[in-house]
Amino acid sequence: MKLLNEILRGILIGIANIIPGVSGGTMAVSMGIYDDIIYSITHLFSDMKKSIRTLFPYILGAGIGIVCLSFVIEYLFLHFPIQTNLCFIGLILGGLPIITKRIKIKKPDFSHSLIFILFFALIIGMQLLGGQGTKDVTIQISLLEIIKLFLIGAVASATMVIPGVSGSMMLMIIGYYNPIISHINLFIKALVALNFDQLIQSSMILVPFGLGVVIGIFLIAKIIEILLKNYESHTYCAILGLVIASPIAILMGINLTNLNLPILLTSAITFIIGLIIARFAGQE
Repeated sequence: MKLLNEILRGILIGIANIIPGVSGGTMAVSMGIYDDIIYSITHLFSDMKKSIRTLFPYILGAGIGIVCLSFVIEYLFLHFPIQTNLCFIGLILGGLPIITKRIKIKKPDFSHSLIFILFFALIIGMQLLGGQGTKDVTIQISLLEIIKLFLIGAVASATMVIPGVSGSMMLMIIGYYNPIISHINLFIKALVALNFDQLIQSSMILVPFGLGVVIGIFLIAKIIEILLKNYESHTYCAILGLVIASPIAILMGINLTNLNLPILLTSAITFIIGLIIARFAGQE
């Protein structure tokens, strides 16, 4: 049962990471597993057995969420965007009690409040930038492009690890989201069809991006571990600002022109479902 619960959590993290505006880090925090994941990443080599045992079900679940359920989520967002977004908002808000318990201060001072406001504003600002729309770039294989893809992968992965900050949204802002997703789909189709020319072409783009993602995750996880160790209350105030701003940022990206009573009722139901899933996933 515990293994299935961990895989479910991984699925939610994986789905969240591919949706612009939703953060996999937020899902991890909301489910109370963020600290464990950060520790396992930063101690992968020094405490390999424990780290692999912790990370494996989450990585497996994330892979299932990204590869298998991305088509379902794409369909839901296309045909039921408001209801689907409200479900994710429920997932996020359902984990708030877990976060607030980590802020071990009786009365926040000015520094705690300032950090909360700054990181809250960061998410809203990113949503405003993303909402303006950015023209997709055309990726042409060259040494400069490979270096750029590596750096973009590192930045995107860092934002995937940081709660509240959507790596997909970051890629969308700089015009790389659709090209990267397109090449992932091309790679999968080429693999099934054994089209080696397309496999090589897509790999030239996905491999440097993937390496950047892996290195970025390790670097930012180490930084977060240091912050949690030395400035725990301030770090969780920042995380709280990021997480509370996330539902607002999601709502800002929803088109409400076709809002009616049936949509409101079904959205309320999916919101409650999200809260229930968050409560279940947050249990040890």
